[in-house]
Amino acid sequence: MKIIDNINYLLDKSQAYIAHVRTTDRKKQTLATHLQEVADITKKLARKINAAEAGELIGLLHDFGKYSSSFQNYIQSGTGLLNPDMDANYVDAVALKGKIDHSTAGAQLIWEALSKFGKNGEGRLCGQILGLCVASHHSGLIDCLTPEGVNGFNLRINKDDERAHLTECKQNADAHILEQAKNLTDKPLLSAMLKQLSLLTKNNQHGQTTSETIKCFYIGFWTRFLFSCLIDADRINSADFERLGNTSYRNRTVSWDVAIKRMEFFLSQQQVHDTPINTIRRTISDTCKNRAQDAQGIYTLTVPTGGGKTYTSLRYALHHAKAHGLERIIYVIPYTSIIEQNAEAIQKVVEQAGDQYPWVLEHHSNLEPENQTWHSKLATENWDAPIVLTTMVQFLETLFSGGTRGVRRLHQLANSIIIFDEIQTLPINCTHLFCNALNFLSAHTKTTAVLCTATQPLLDQLNSPEKGQLLIPKDNHLIPDVRQFFDQLKRVEISNKTKSQGWSEEEIAELALSEFKVKGSCLVIVNTKAWAQALYVKCADSVARDSLFHLSTNQCTAHRNELFHRMRARLAAKLPVLCFSTQLIEAGVDIDFSSVIRFLAGLDSIAQAAGRCNRNGLLDTATVHVVNPAQETINQLIDIKVGRDKTWRVFSEVKDKDLLDPKNMTLYFNYYFYDRADEMAYPLNEKQIGRTDTLLNLLSENKFNTGAGVPLHLKQSFMAAGNAFKAIDAPTQSVIVPYKQGKQLITELCGIAKEFDAANYYSCLKQAQKFSVNVFPNVWKKLLEHKAVYEIHPGEGVYYLDERYYSPEFGLSTETDAKAEVTIL
Repeated sequence: MKIIDNINYLLDKSQAYIAHVRTTDRKKQTLATHLQEVADITKKLARKINAAEAGELIGLLHDFGKYSSSFQNYIQSGTGLLNPDMDANYVDAVALKGKIDHSTAGAQLIWEALSKFGKNGEGRLCGQILGLCVASHHSGLIDCLTPEGVNGFNLRINKDDERAHLTECKQNADAHILEQAKNLTDKPLLSAMLKQLSLLTKNNQHGQTTSETIKCFYIGFWTRFLFSCLIDADRINSADFERLGNTSYRNRTVSWDVAIKRMEFFLSQQQVHDTPINTIRRTISDTCKNRAQDAQGIYTLTVPTGGGKTYTSLRYALHHAKAHGLERIIYVIPYTSIIEQNAEAIQKVVEQAGDQYPWVLEHHSNLEPENQTWHSKLATENWDAPIVLTTMVQFLETLFSGGTRGVRRLHQLANSIIIFDEIQTLPINCTHLFCNALNFLSAHTKTTAVLCTATQPLLDQLNSPEKGQLLIPKDNHLIPDVRQFFDQLKRVEISNKTKSQGWSEEEIAELALSEFKVKGSCLVIVNTKAWAQALYVKCADSVARDSLFHLSTNQCTAHRNELFHRMRARLAAKLPVLCFSTQLIEAGVDIDFSSVIRFLAGLDSIAQAAGRCNRNGLLDTATVHVVNPAQETINQLIDIKVGRDKTWRVFSEVKDKDLLDPKNMTLYFNYYFYDRADEMAYPLNEKQIGRTDTLLNLLSENKFNTGAGVPLHLKQSFMAAGNAFKAIDAPTQSVIVPYKQGKQLITELCGIAKEFDAANYYSCLKQAQKFSVNVFPNVWKKLLEHKAVYEIHPGEGVYYLDERYYSPEFGLSTETDAKAEVTIL
């Protein structure tokens, strides 16, 4: 066999240069084949931003550095094609992993060809954008200027030939690859790119002046979008080569007509259950459906809680997708706790037995590792489905995170309709970044966005519009007469029970038990996990075990879903239920209690809590009691603390009885946004980047950088910004927990790691998302200290939990007996 390999090496030059070796049958993918196929895929994806030729070029040259003998010796040694005892070229592949540069040569070739064009640096601008994409395709976009002012792009593009191997790669490269690259790196490519870049930098958009900050952000985001096309094309081609049959799945066609027919039939069946509330829901649904033919853009859908938002938005999205030839519908949901609920509701409508492929993809958590192993390449979701449900955290990481895992999905947002469920949960520090990104997608990638909530934040009326606010035309409100439906769907009263000295734990428990005994069901929504556990323990001796429930994000999605199922069954049977929950239950969860107690928080949170009370209008009247605990540690929970303080102010100023009137919500958001205006550009501190700055600045003008005089067209600190960005205040680590089927999945994953079966590993990891918990650094540190977590495969970054640290009542804990002590997690 070895002799045959050596003969092939000598006889056929094209076979000598390898890109990958398939794990199952040792088949080699030639470098020329990989480059050409990635070029074709990137070209197709980049058409979404009218940059097909640019996409083709970066795909063609992304792995150009693999033509070096250093890389070929490395890959052949690592895959067993070279024998350590017989081949002089054998190297220690393990020791060299990540040390042989194969991404710089392609970037240098592009820069060499393009930078010479244009009197005003047009070629240098285009060369920098394309060179960045190629040079960064394993690390994530690199810094053009580092936060310290170092010209990172210049250092990379001028890397010495001994390490970058450009000269050798030119000599070794297949002739047709070089010829194709030469044909692409010419003036037509520059003209096409410059035309698109000029659209990004128009001085006026939607009647508003475009600031320099926004123009620079757009150019950087366009670069990130093109980079996304390359990353996904590279991963797709690797997966296609490794998993036969993958191509047919990717090339499936979507018939929105089929889904629409199923949707309309489902709604016709629902009319049998005619109630006053269902009649209102149908009116709301029809109103939105009638707007589906309207032009693409950014829209609001302001619907009172219980107004049928899920099916209304789905119906609108299906008709809108058909009308505009869109590829997918993406639901962005605030919490993992309601993804499965919404997914099941949508699947019930659009999926049927016998469908060749599933319609709906759920993406829960970041279980997939960041490191570029075969495992991570093959086990990463890229949102390639007609209907995708994901979290706001995942969505924001797709837009702004570092590395390559999240950015891979960015291009899938183009030619889509994105439904933002409970948009008011957008993290405050991401406000300007989010607005700029959404404006870009709407204006330049044929994307429609719908902002759904009962409590619409004022994202188009921010205090600093020059930093970016949503551009929403005045007619783009799918429900024009919001007040009418709020009045018709009013089912609860808000009782302000706050008092100057606050409520003790004993008093809150007594109120909960009283409401539970009188009304039959009571939901208590608190601000911290510690309070949810404490009240559960306090009431445990007074309530039958099967009537008492606790919910928090320390429980995996599968665990919480089982608890929801049990609660709904009991509520439907009019059996008693007392539930203590963190705020995860208040946004979008379809559940109906006779009474709700809400800890004082943002007025939008109180409104969402009210949506869990008398949801179906079965009672003449119901009450949401707002209480303020005397001892509550929320100084680190800034969003909750500021929201609580602004609600207190509204309560003190508003004299009318209806505290949830839309005009009071507008007043609340005015106070809330004004108070937090300085936080909206994602502030950064010296610990993060060595100086005080904002992420918005790093991704736009980078004007505070000490290297501002460096002659670069793009000055963004992409990598520093990506590393600093966290969609939530503290980075979390996903850990698979041994809850029911989770235990079996852990066993299977550990077994697969020994002898890798890509398809099975992919399937198990996908299933494990529902059995994972995201933990914050302080908890992760304790779990490591207690040796309570184990890595599935060394270096992979996927972990599982020791079953002794998972409680049936409270979920993940840092104690082996979670009931022994209420621990703040």
